[in-house]
Amino acid sequence: MLNKLKPKSEFAKNVLTLMTGTTIAQAIPIAISPILTRLYTPEDFGVFALFMAITSIFGSIANGRYELAIMLPRKDEDAINIMALGFIINVVLSLFLLFVVIIFHDNIVNLLNNKEISPWLYLVPVSVFLMGLFNLLNYFNNRKKFYKDLAKANIYKSIGMAIVQLSLGFLKVGAFGLISGQIFSQIISNTKLFLNIKRLNLLSKIKKLKMIALGKRYKKFLLIDTFVALIYIIYNRTIIVFLQKFYNSSVVGQYFFAEKLVQIPLSFIRISISNVFFEKISKLSKEDIYNEANQLSIKIFKLSFIPFFLIIFLSSYYVPFIFGNEWSILHKYIIIVSLSAYITFLISPYSYVLKIIEKQEVSFLLHLIKLLFFLFYFIVFKELFIMEFLFFFIFIDSIISLFFLNIQIYFLINRFKITFIHIIWILLSSFIYWYIFMLGD
Repeated sequence: MLNKLKPKSEFAKNVLTLMTGTTIAQAIPIAISPILTRLYTPEDFGVFALFMAITSIFGSIANGRYELAIMLPRKDEDAINIMALGFIINVVLSLFLLFVVIIFHDNIVNLLNNKEISPWLYLVPVSVFLMGLFNLLNYFNNRKKFYKDLAKANIYKSIGMAIVQLSLGFLKVGAFGLISGQIFSQIISNTKLFLNIKRLNLLSKIKKLKMIALGKRYKKFLLIDTFVALIYIIYNRTIIVFLQKFYNSSVVGQYFFAEKLVQIPLSFIRISISNVFFEKISKLSKEDIYNEANQLSIKIFKLSFIPFFLIIFLSSYYVPFIFGNEWSILHKYIIIVSLSAYITFLISPYSYVLKIIEKQEVSFLLHLIKLLFFLFYFIVFKELFIMEFLFFFIFIDSIISLFFLNIQIYFLINRFKITFIHIIWILLSSFIYWYIFMLGD
C-alpha cells in the first residue's frame, strides 16, 4: 500500500523532496504568526514590509539576472563562471546602494513618509547582497540536483528567523526584531548552500576571460531580463511604498501580513514545483513545454482549490481569535489578496516559458505595460477607500496576468487559447466582490 503512494518518476520525487522541506520551512512562520501578532503591532509590520519591499526590488536584480543562466550550460565549469560573474555584479550593486543610503538618507526617509525606517536603511545593502547571493547559490544547487540540501537550507532559514524574531519580540524592540530575523536567516541559508559548492572543487575553475565570454553569451539576461525583473518587482512591491505614502503604516502592516499568510501555503508548492519544472522543460520542444505546463496547472488546481477556498473564506471566523483583536480586519485583506495570488499560482508553470525560448524582450514589454498601468491606477484612484482601492487594483492585476498567459501560450503553439484558469478567475473574482462589498462584515 505504501509503495503505491510513493512517487514513481524522478520529477515527482524531486518535487516531493523540495516540497517536504519547504512545507516544514513555511509551517514555522505560520505556527509562530499568532505569537508575532501579539509581540509586534501592525505598524511594526508596516516598517518591516517597507524594508522588505526595498530590498526585494534591488535583490531581484543584484546579480544582473545571471543566476538564471546557471542552469543552461552543459559544463559545470561554465556554470561556476557565470555564478562568479553574478557575484561580482552583486558586490558592486550592494556597495553602490550603501553609498546612496549614506549620501541621500534623509531624502529617502522623507520620500517614504516613514521616520521609523530611518535607522534600518543602512541594512538594506546588506540584505540585498545576501538575497542576491542566495539566488546564485540556489540555482547552482538546483543545477546539481541537491534538492535535499535546498530543502534543509529553507528549514534552517525559517528556524533561524523564528528564533531571532521571537526572542527580540519579547524584548519589545519593534521592527528591529523582524528585520534582524530576516538578515540572520539569510546568512544561515547561504552558508548551508555555499558549503555544497565548495565541496565540488569548482572555485579554482573561475577565470576572468571565461566570465567575460559567458557574460557576452548570456547577455540577454543582463540587458533585457534585468529590466523585466526590475519592472516586475517594482510593480509587485511598490504597492507597499504607495500604501505607506497615501495611507499609513497600519494599512501597510495589515496588507503585508495578509499577503504573507496567503502566499505561504501557495508558494511552498509553487516554488518546489517551479525549481524542478524549470530544469525539466528547459530541454523540451515548444509543443511539449505547453503540454507539460497545461497538465501541471490542472494538477495544481485539483490539489489546491478546496483547501485554498476553505482557508481563505473562513478567515473571518478564525482571524480575530488566532491573531488578536488588533488584527480584527485582517480577514478582509486576506480575501482580497487571494484573487491575484491564486491566479498567479495556477499559471506558475508558464512562468519560465519566455526565458527558455529566449524571448526576454517580449517579457520586458509585457511587464512595462503592467507597470504603466500600476502608475496610472495609483495616480487616478488613490483617493478611494482602502478596500475598494485594493480590490479593483488586484482585480485588474489578475486580468493582466491572464493576458500574459495567453501571450506565452501563443509563443508556444502559435494560437491563443481560453483555459480553465480563465473560468476560475471569473468565478473567484465574482465571489470575492460579493463577499466584500455585498455582505460587508
